[in-house]
Amino acid sequence: MIRRRAAILVALALLLTSSVASARSSVATPTAAELQSAVETLTATEMNGRRTGTPGGDRAAAKLAAWLSDAGLRPGGDNGTFLQSFVLSAGRKLGPASAIELGGRHLASVDWMPHGGSRRGEARGSVLFLGYGVSEPEWDDWSAADARDKIVVVLDGAPPRLGDRRVSRLDKLILARRHGAAALLIVNDALPTLDATAAPVDIVSGTLTTSGADALLAPRTAAELTRELNQAGAPRPVALPAVVSVRADIGSADVRGANVIGILPGTDPALAGDAIVLGAHYDHLGQQGGDVYHGADDNASGTAVVVGLARAFAAAGGTPRTLVFALFGAEEIGLVGSGHYVRQPAWPLGRTVAMLNFDMVGRMRDGKLTIGGADTGDRLRRIVNDALAQVPGVVGDIRGTPFSPSDHSRFYSAGTPVLFFHTGLHPDYHRATDTADKLNADGMARVAAVGARVVEGLHDGARPAFVRVTPPARSRRGRNGDGPWLGVGGDGRTPGDGVRLGHIIPGSAAERAGLRDGDVLVRVGDAPVNTFEELRNAIRARQPGDVVRLVYLRDGRDHVTSATLERSQE
Repeated sequence: MIRRRAAILVALALLLTSSVASARSSVATPTAAELQSAVETLTATEMNGRRTGTPGGDRAAAKLAAWLSDAGLRPGGDNGTFLQSFVLSAGRKLGPASAIELGGRHLASVDWMPHGGSRRGEARGSVLFLGYGVSEPEWDDWSAADARDKIVVVLDGAPPRLGDRRVSRLDKLILARRHGAAALLIVNDALPTLDATAAPVDIVSGTLTTSGADALLAPRTAAELTRELNQAGAPRPVALPAVVSVRADIGSADVRGANVIGILPGTDPALAGDAIVLGAHYDHLGQQGGDVYHGADDNASGTAVVVGLARAFAAAGGTPRTLVFALFGAEEIGLVGSGHYVRQPAWPLGRTVAMLNFDMVGRMRDGKLTIGGADTGDRLRRIVNDALAQVPGVVGDIRGTPFSPSDHSRFYSAGTPVLFFHTGLHPDYHRATDTADKLNADGMARVAAVGARVVEGLHDGARPAFVRVTPPARSRRGRNGDGPWLGVGGDGRTPGDGVRLGHIIPGSAAERAGLRDGDVLVRVGDAPVNTFEELRNAIRARQPGDVVRLVYLRDGRDHVTSATLERSQE
């Protein structure tokens, strides 16, 4: 009797185990039609390219939040919502105390504007006209006069003698700070906005119109001094009698973006305290030059897969461990949203088993799916191989390293195992031609199926132990046309005013040179850089193995370092 009862119990246990395994493998992953429909919604006209911080980006976030809510997920954002807000850019507004005072009267507000990155406060001193405010071997305004404690006025641009050599606003501010000037005022009739001059330099600074400059330079005029300077073909500093007070009152007017986060609580009390993050960035480049950058593959495709998996796992009743579905904003301008999540996670990172990132998974060719990061956890490679074996028509290209500039790198840097799903670059990358009609929806469905099987594999057994991967050795000599590589991503928050770095790739030349997230690159070699495209061109003009001098700002102070460029492995 006892033997028979034991046999019955064993049979029931086997049946229950088989049922659980069957239930896990029976998750109905999203179909090609469902994924295609989601991408078409995200790339519709009203989304206007989904750039974070724009109405189109806000509409996309609202749609995603509605989808996660309809799927039955629990809100994982701020104050019981699905939205996790973050600062996209530290916007500026003009405070009421901003003023230039001379001789008991104030300069008209239409004749000057403080810089958004100016030191806040007051500077007072006598006026010194210092030409163009440049320091080059052929022309050095700063060696021609003592600028200490002076209100220095300089012309925009560079002297004709320097030809087409460029000198940026930040170059002049750095020189003024180094030479002890109390303030720097640049003459240019086009007064910039505060946000256009937002890169911080630790000196009071602003821009003057010509009429504003004439008031400070009286009895001389800006036109007279410029004519004399250019005719002389050499620096001609002029000390003026006026004593001027400059006050820069700059307030905050932050521009914000949002991540969209939904949580599916775990079903096993022993495992529900652990979470797996499934993530994708939903933002793209918005509208530029009259063209809408739809971003179907980059990254409506990954977003659709994550939403599809959220629906699938919720419909199946959940999984033993908690699932966090995170759709990140502002990836395109420096992994800003995922960086915020890592600092303020919806689920503690110490209890996060792994992060799966789906970025550009809509152009599968010949069944190939690249999965990076397999060596960042001690069980991941086996789990990935098992998952691939369960999905017909997929050829896995498994890579151990996680070093790619996408959202998973934020998690890896914080000590979380990661996997990066990607179907490859193509000629439509970051172009207006990345449209929904060009996607391989069947391939997206296979990517989603592999992702689901990986999630199931992560529920079996212990958590993968995090492994810090040694960055791959990069050749210092280019071959087969491979170009040089610095290892930085811009964040687009100071357009036209230096290049603010949104992400430093771990193990890169930039990291070894000491650069950090948030630094503002001012010069590469002898060339000023004001946009990420200029930075990219300055690097591409060199060769792997070249040592390049970099000037950058950190906390308003300028620094100089050098980096040895490596060979790109893209």
